Amino acid sequence: MVWAFSLSAECGAEQVAAEQFAQHFDGLSWVLANGQQSQCHTAVFQDIEENWWCQVCPSGISDMGIDRSDIAYQMTELGILLYQRLQSAPPFRYALVGVEVDEFRTYHELTSEATIPSFPGLVLGETVWRSLGASTLFRPFSTGYVWQPYEGEVYQPLMVSPDLKNKLSELLVLK
Repeated sequence: MVWAFSLSAECGAEQVAAEQFAQHFDGLSWVLANGQQSQCHTAVFQDIEENWWCQVCPSGISDMGIDRSDIAYQMTELGILLYQRLQSAPPFRYALVGVEVDEFRTYHELTSEATIPSFPGLVLGETVWRSLGASTLFRPFSTGYVWQPYEGEVYQPLMVSPDLKNKLSELLVLK
């Protein structure tokens, strides 16, 4: 199973908005702290509500999820770079960086939740933020946008190691 690390942004009802957003990222490249180069590739698509999304995928990153601590570090570094570039992006309604965040919430799902969702790294347009009750959990991100600050990606050995899971299971058995 492939696990995509990306920036996903919901751009509203107009395809041109998602295409302009994609152009802002497509082909952008960085040299990471480990010396590896990563280049952004974009995809534009419509969700079931017919709103347009742009997914920005950096190259050279694991597609197996976060199975080592160095992968978490690399994804976090890329996440910070994506958020830095997002600060000057064309208009969008909301966005998030992470593993498997493509189409993480439709607009209706997001705006109909009883409480504002808590996703570290979630960036909201101020209009969306106000419609959700203007939660104080959000901080200024860039002109017209607020966010819950990004916390980076996390390596969880118990999620990827059957050996460690078995050892933990043995600990949990009452003797």
